Amino acid sequence: MARNENGRIALVTGASRGIGKAVAARLAADGLFVVGTATSDDGVRAIDAHLGGTGAGVRLRLDDDASVEAAVQRANDQFGAPVVLVNNAGTTSDGLLMRMSPDAWGTVLETNLTGLYRITRPLLRGMTRARWGRIVNLSSVVARMGNAGQVNYAASKAGVEGFTRALAQELGSRHITVNAVAPGFIDTDMTSDLPDFQKQAMVVRTALGRMGTVEDVAAAVSFLAGDGAAYITGEVLHVNGGLYSG
Repeated sequence: MARNENGRIALVTGASRGIGKAVAARLAADGLFVVGTATSDDGVRAIDAHLGGTGAGVRLRLDDDASVEAAVQRANDQFGAPVVLVNNAGTTSDGLLMRMSPDAWGTVLETNLTGLYRITRPLLRGMTRARWGRIVNLSSVVARMGNAGQVNYAASKAGVEGFTRALAQELGSRHITVNAVAPGFIDTDMTSDLPDFQKQAMVVRTALGRMGTVEDVAAAVSFLAGDGAAYITGEVLHVNGGLYSG
């Protein structure tokens, strides 16, 4: 696909399914050219098919420096420098801390937090040159409320929120905003595997009485990535239907 010389370019990590797929589609509908990433060739093909002429898929592993470097280079050379970055990709490896292996801890932190550093840092040059940028990081309601069996995931997402606030302070003078979206209980393929009684228990705790949709999250990301959010930075926007307030 040829270099996109017109309009803004967004890079969305983890765009082959779930929230990332919905975010990529929403940003494309907003008029951005979307570079979506996936960890496999099948995922890349799925992104290409989903976005059509409004975007393209690129292979990326956030736990691999060489993979990140290659993906960023391809995005810059083939499509143009992204000025919108949505850090959506992440992983889980749940279990009680007393039985959590070093690998289960390290993999989640490496992908969810160190991966954030790996992909964000090289894209700042293009945003700085443009004197405009939007960075939206996906956190989680568990960063604030906690969740038994997810100490590693909750720690990584709390780190994402700290990263967001600090980077916002660094980039404000360059007209680059940095915000986070913290979804609650969202209907995705990950939550679809939960037993019905667990789903119902979460719905009962949610003020709006339903699970969220990926489109609910994508709408929040779209707002923060657009011109209407120009005076918002360093914030965490909760999209949890009243599951948690604070």
